[in-house]
Amino acid sequence: MVMNRLTDLNRRRFLQGTGIALALPLMESQLSRAEEHLDANPRRLVCIGNHLGYYPGNFFPETTGKDYKTSPTLQEIDAHRDDFTVFSNLDDGITGGHNGVKAFLSGIRKDESSGFPDKNMTMDQVAAEHVGSATRFPSITSGLGNGTDLCWTRSGVRIPPVNNPARLFEALFVQADAASIGKQRARLANRASVLDALRASAGELDGKLSASDRQKLDQYLTSVRSVEKQLQMSKVWLDRAKPTSPIKPVEDEERMHIEEIPLFYDLLTLALQTDSTRVATFEIPMAFRSSELEVGSYHGLSHHSKSEERLGQLQIVESYLMKQFAHFIGRMKEAQVFDHTAVVWGSGMGNGSSHSNRNLPVILAGGGMNHQGHIVCPPETHKRVPLSNLWLSTLQWFGVEAERFGKSTGTFSPMNLI
Repeated sequence: MVMNRLTDLNRRRFLQGTGIALALPLMESQLSRAEEHLDANPRRLVCIGNHLGYYPGNFFPETTGKDYKTSPTLQEIDAHRDDFTVFSNLDDGITGGHNGVKAFLSGIRKDESSGFPDKNMTMDQVAAEHVGSATRFPSITSGLGNGTDLCWTRSGVRIPPVNNPARLFEALFVQADAASIGKQRARLANRASVLDALRASAGELDGKLSASDRQKLDQYLTSVRSVEKQLQMSKVWLDRAKPTSPIKPVEDEERMHIEEIPLFYDLLTLALQTDSTRVATFEIPMAFRSSELEVGSYHGLSHHSKSEERLGQLQIVESYLMKQFAHFIGRMKEAQVFDHTAVVWGSGMGNGSSHSNRNLPVILAGGGMNHQGHIVCPPETHKRVPLSNLWLSTLQWFGVEAERFGKSTGTFSPMNLI
């Protein structure tokens, strides 16, 4: 099992004891928002999405408030119950089954995004733009296999996940040689030249366009400026040394096993602790391999038709996933970053058996928030609270000055959670 690869390492010791030694220096002249990011405890955001959701009958508690009776699925993280809130009756009115899952972090489906100024941009990317060049990686998108289309840029482009822990380890800790740095510098220069030419061409067109076309041009130029910022970020960090790894290099081998999840979570914890990034995501797809869990097809099990045998096997998978989430919370606490990290956890699939995107399983953890146990939002159609309201409040907690996000109608106000 993957966790055995790190048995020679006392995780608790290195996570608690090396925070100062591993922290990257932040040069004021090199930060786009220096005043906001010189805090010794900057705020962070982690988003975790599972494509197939969780069986509602085993996920949602039957009672509300801080003293709710835990459910079969949530009992795996019950030791941390004071540090998270679980929500009922939250969604953004999305339909489309598997296609609707893609809107979990945006509230907007790709095929309806043209009517929104930021298209189907996801909350992690909004947060990444806010961080700017304060960290080596504005965001890290990771996951098993092909992921679950969780992350989308301002221009409506999907960000595929890093699905190999060895590649993630290399990005975080392996120093590039001079030749590699030179090639990367040349690529950045070439991309900058192309962007200059595109911007010049767009400027020539501006006076000849209709109001509608000018709006499209503005959106295009916004995307160009976003890429330019990314180039500037890369230049800032190109020659700066990476932190020293407190763990042995991760072996490169065939991946996509569900047992890789603990290793991914350990690496993401290190990424946060070393301030290599302040925004991270992890994607769990509808299909994966397993060498330890004796279950059938995960996707097939989600279409359980309430079969006791299939529900029993599905619960094995869901309990495992929740147990690893508890592992992740524990690692972040040991690294002393949990109280400054908002962790968004859940799925854009409310019921895998019926392909429903309603009543989504949603948990918000960490961040030093006033967690309320189990919050039940109004189920009535005319009283429903959009999930985007919760995402907007989370982004505001992160420091993003925004009044709207996705399909929000305001901030999430029940019980002063955030």
